[in-house]
Amino acid sequence: MHLLYCDETNIEQRSNDFFLYGGLCISAEKCADLTSQIDKLRKDAKVPEIFKLKFLPAPPGMSHQTFIDLKKSMIVAATDAGTKLLVSTILHNIATSPEVARRNAINTVCYHFDCHLNRFKSTGLVLIDRFSDKQIDAHLVDKFAVGVTGLPHASPLRLTNIVGFHYAAIGQSHFSSLIDIVIGSLRFAINAYTRDQKQNLPTARRILEGLQPLFFRETEKMAVSDLSFSFSPKTVKANGYRARYEGLKSFLKESGIDTAQMIQSG
Repeated sequence: MHLLYCDETNIEQRSNDFFLYGGLCISAEKCADLTSQIDKLRKDAKVPEIFKLKFLPAPPGMSHQTFIDLKKSMIVAATDAGTKLLVSTILHNIATSPEVARRNAINTVCYHFDCHLNRFKSTGLVLIDRFSDKQIDAHLVDKFAVGVTGLPHASPLRLTNIVGFHYAAIGQSHFSSLIDIVIGSLRFAINAYTRDQKQNLPTARRILEGLQPLFFRETEKMAVSDLSFSFSPKTVKANGYRARYEGLKSFLKESGIDTAQMIQSG
C-alpha cells in the first residue's frame, strides 16, 4: 500500500505564474519510521506540539536559519524513506480558472499515481488537502467510481490501483506538513525564475538541488519521468506561452531536474 498526500500552491490567478499541484507518494511500510523521524526533528527544533508546521510561517521564536534547516531535514528524511514527488503544472494564462486547473491537476496526478502503483504492483490511497470548491466532492466521487475521462481517443480509464480518495488537513498528519513544505519550496524556486527575482535565484537553485532526489526516474541516469513532473497542456501553440514552458524546463534542468516531457507546439 502507498499513500499520496496532495496539496496545491500558486492558486492565485497571476499572469506568467505557474499553478502547481503535487503529491508525495509514501510507502505504508515506511510511514511509521518517517513519522518518528519528523517527530524527532520537531522536538529537536523545539516546535510546539500543536503548531501546524507549514512552508510559512516559522514557529514562534524560531530563527530564520533554524527554520530553513528544519525544512531541509524533513525533505532529507522524506528522500531517505524513498518518498517520491508527483507534480502537475500549468501556466495561469492558459488555465480556464484556478478551480478548473486544480480539478484537472487532480486528474493528472491521480492518473500518474495509478501508473506509479503499477510499477510496485501495489494499491494506494489519495489524500487531498481541504479547500473550498463546491464541485470537489462530486469530482472525487467520479475519480473513484469512473476514473479519468477526457483522454484523447480513449474510453474513461478506471484507476484500479487506487482504493480510495479522502480529505486530509494540516496538523492531522506529519505528511500533510511535509507536502506543504515540499510544494511550497518548489513554488518559491519556480517563482524566483518566472518573476525574475534575481536576488532569490541562488537560493532557488539550492532548493531545487535538494528536491531533485524526490522525483521519479525510470533508471538513475534517465530524465525525470513525466509521471513525476508533468507540464499541462502537453501542446502549447502560442509561441509566447510555449517559451515560458521551455524556459522553466531549462531552469529546472540546470538544477538537476531534467524533465523528460517535451513541450509540443502542435
